[in-house]
Amino acid sequence: MFNLDSRLANDTLLMGDFTLCRLLLMNDRQYPWFILVPRREAVSELFQLDSADQQLLWQETTALAEVLKDTFSADKMNVATLGNMVSQLHMHVIVRRKSDPAWPAPVWGRHPPVAYTVEEVAAIRQKLAMVLTDDFCFSETA
Repeated sequence: MFNLDSRLANDTLLMGDFTLCRLLLMNDRQYPWFILVPRREAVSELFQLDSADQQLLWQETTALAEVLKDTFSADKMNVATLGNMVSQLHMHVIVRRKSDPAWPAPVWGRHPPVAYTVEEVAAIRQKLAMVLTDDFCFSETA
């Protein structure tokens, strides 16, 4: 059974689900920072997914990065899986702008997070609703 790591649950807002991955929004308004988590039990490494899931993870990641780049006017997209702090397999898909507070350095640990307001989350959900495909199902609440 899939269970979301408690640190991811505490640091993010639930957006919804793709075929394979849960889509989360990092609760830090300084960057449009999304996280994809494959809904598979006890997976910490990419190679632990079967071939079909590896392909689906990559398809969901690249499709998300492409729509985020356009939707949020990115100068650069950062896509990474690290897992040093949270071992559950998850993919970071981060919209970077030259004007963001960490540019050009990585976002990790640069600045304390600044939480989104309810209105900001609603606006992000509305933007996503216009660009995500039929393969995505929004959660009832963020």
